[in-house]
Formats: sequence, structure tokens, C-alpha cells
Amino acid sequence: MTTTPQAAIDTVLYTGRTHVTGGRDGAARSDDGKLDVRLSPPGSAAPGTNPEQLFAAGWSACFIGAMGLAARAQGVTLPADVAVDAEVDLGKSGEGYQLQARLNVSLPGLPADVARALVEAAHQTCPYSKATRGNIGVTLNLI
Repeated sequence: MTTTPQAAIDTVLYTGRTHVTGGRDGAARSDDGKLDVRLSPPGSAAPGTNPEQLFAAGWSACFIGAMGLAARAQGVTLPADVAVDAEVDLGKSGEGYQLQARLNVSLPGLPADVARALVEAAHQTCPYSKATRGNIGVTLNLI
């Protein structure tokens, strides 16, 4: 099965490669060995993380990078303790499973209007935000 992206990539900057076995009760390992984790279903007592946590961590890191780009473009310095606490919910809608997310962004020391502008700009450029736009419910909270 092949899908066509909305906008094709002109230049690939990086490709993350993983090998996963066992699904939510398995393991994930990157081709370079830097990621090597056990997987377990959300809420279980089994050791390991789950796809929702991995997605939340990746999106948070990417979003902070996008805020850094926005800050440079706007002549603003990001605070050293900038943080994003992402919450990714796995739920059901009818018979199917679905995700929704909240990004709780902390930009201490910045005026609220400047912080809000950075968050909005980052949400427009972050690849994770672009991938989820129109596909899952996303709430941005400035804390």
C-alpha cells in the first residue's frame, strides 16, 4: 500500500529506523542502537514504555526545536528552562481507537503575548504538529 504525502519532501535530512517485535508487549530498537526499549501496554505493570509515551517525548522535543526557530526569527531568546509536557491520550471512538493530545508549554519569564506567538508559530512549523493537524484533537496550553 502506498500513500501520497500532501507535500513531498525535497531533501531528506534524516531517517529514523527502528525494528519492533511483539507490538505493545515487545521491544523496539533503532538501527544505530541508541534506542533500545521494552514495550508494554499503557497502564500495565509490565516493564517498558508504550507508543503514546514515545510519541509524546518525540513531539515535545520537536516542538521545543520549532519554538527555538520561531524565537530566532522573532528576535527573542528562549528561556533556558523552556519545557513541554505532552499528554497523549489513547481512547476509543465508536469501535475504533483514536489519539488526542495536549501540549503544555512553559516559557518562564516571557511576556504572555510573546510566549503565545512562539507557541503558535511552532505549532505551524513543527513536523509533528503538521502530521497531526486535522487528524487528532490537539490543545495547546501556555502554563
